[in-house]
Amino acid sequence: MSQQYTVRSYAKGVDLTPRKVSLVAALVRGRSVADALVILDHVPKRAALPVKKAIESAKANATNNHNLDGKTLEITTLSVTAGARLKRFKPASRGRALPFQKKSSHILVELSGAEKPKKAAAKPVAEKVEETK
Repeated sequence: MSQQYTVRSYAKGVDLTPRKVSLVAALVRGRSVADALVILDHVPKRAALPVKKAIESAKANATNNHNLDGKTLEITTLSVTAGARLKRFKPASRGRALPFQKKSSHILVELSGAEKPKKAAAKPVAEKVEETK
């Protein structure tokens, strides 16, 4: 019986609005990692790249740092929250300045999967002793 483990990855300060990133995140939420990466390769939105990078980062963390099997990984949580806002001004007529905000996003990815099966310990090979004649 294999135990399920959870691995997290964050992508902070992505220079896209959370609303636009959430549209892409909703396409792959709850799917397997392999399916999600294929879907994101074919989504014609700019937000697909940072979501894909966050998922690939979580996958790399799971396989390399936590010894999980890459084939069993599934996306349990994919949330997009608002990041810092940069306040800027656009010049307008008659010397006015119209304010606007450049929004950013934080992407949280949590993957769950089973641990890699441990390889059976190799039996030590008996050294061959050559007889001298």
